[in-house]
Amino acid sequence: MARLQELYVQTIAPQLMEKFSYKSVMQVPKLDKIVINIACGEARDNPKMLDAIVSDLKAITGQKPVLCKAKKSVANFKLREGMTIGAKVTLRGARMYEFLDRFFNLALPRVRDFRGINPNSFDGRGNYCMGVREQLIFPEIDYDKIDKVRGMDICLVTTAANDEEARELLTLLGAPFAK
Repeated sequence: MARLQELYVQTIAPQLMEKFSYKSVMQVPKLDKIVINIACGEARDNPKMLDAIVSDLKAITGQKPVLCKAKKSVANFKLREGMTIGAKVTLRGARMYEFLDRFFNLALPRVRDFRGINPNSFDGRGNYCMGVREQLIFPEIDYDKIDKVRGMDICLVTTAANDEEARELLTLLGAPFAK
């Protein structure tokens, strides 16, 4: 069992239950999944870009990514329906907690001029989304082997009913929110 998962069960869940005065343990919000997405518009011209994206995501998460295809054709972007334009990974369980621990404690402090993550990036339903400008912040990525600096979207999906509960949950899990 991952360190954060044990921490959640032993200390975070009881603290949340006391603070929000839940009647049942099942009402306590928890982290449901983490979705990491890398979109790459150049992939339509150069299929080798997708191989680099897939290998980066696989190194970062330890899980094989799923390729994402375009849902609609867009003439201005020279994009046809069904073209592969990105990759995503959905993490759950122990891998999710292990990734979150590495993300908060190793990767985020390596961001240039890092002062904390934006506390206003909640969606109103208890989910938190953020963008990362470069994949180099992850220690698994070797600087010499990358062909291009790419960003990614990271969504933390919780079972919280509102943003206040989700913010408290992520704070207790170690999210470095900006003051």
